[in-house]
Amino acid sequence: MRVPGITPARLGLAAVLALLAQPAAAGLTPKDLSGVGLAPPPGARAPLDAAFTDSADGRGRTLREALAGRPALLMPLDYACHNVCDPMLAVAGTALAATGLAPGTDYRLVTLGINPRADAATARAMVAEQLGPGPLLAGAVVLTGSPGPVEAVTRAVGYAYAYDRDTDSYAHPAGALVLTGDGRVARALSPLAMTARDLRLALVEAGDGRVGGLADRLVLLCYGYDPQTGLYTPLIRRILAASGIVTVAGIAGLVLVLHRRSRRMPAA
Repeated sequence: MRVPGITPARLGLAAVLALLAQPAAAGLTPKDLSGVGLAPPPGARAPLDAAFTDSADGRGRTLREALAGRPALLMPLDYACHNVCDPMLAVAGTALAATGLAPGTDYRLVTLGINPRADAATARAMVAEQLGPGPLLAGAVVLTGSPGPVEAVTRAVGYAYAYDRDTDSYAHPAGALVLTGDGRVARALSPLAMTARDLRLALVEAGDGRVGGLADRLVLLCYGYDPQTGLYTPLIRRILAASGIVTVAGIAGLVLVLHRRSRRMPAA
């Protein structure tokens, strides 16, 4: 079955990234890896008072200041990871640039370093290389910090990762989160299947009417977020699929009832 929005090219990219990421899990047990994933709990909210360092100027900045009341794409990253994080950020940057929304004004791109050994210079270089020069890079907030506040944020939003001592690297999910201006988790998205349309709809939805226009709101009436794929799909398609399942179940039930009745009828 073909999943809407996931093309063969994206599936190929996901496979390549998965293969590249395998050495990072060399010293981790299956039990360790089973805890790695992105699963925001109901009502998840990032702690806005968590304090970090802004790699642009070395000054302290809370998550509240990073969001500045705007919807945001939060991407936890290992700034020293060149297997998954580099292409993941590049794909997300391409999709953000194609949304037509203004970075820094309509939304914020916030990256959060999960590797405490990756310093501000490493963070700046990695993000700059993957985003390239332009307004997206200029409006990005690149955060580093000590393990305490980093873990407070990632734990709150359901982003779980594991450190591999054998390879001195991190096994982590290839995922990103759309936050509202007050830190609530609006959506969890996969950068590997991220499209400009999905990002725009997620940011418009998280903006509570302050981002996008009437056309975006009309589209949201026709599209719904599918947590199984992390994509926005036409609601009519999901309604028809659901009604199809109900119809098949109804027919199966009718056949079963008729079959039981036929067995109870006396032979002529």
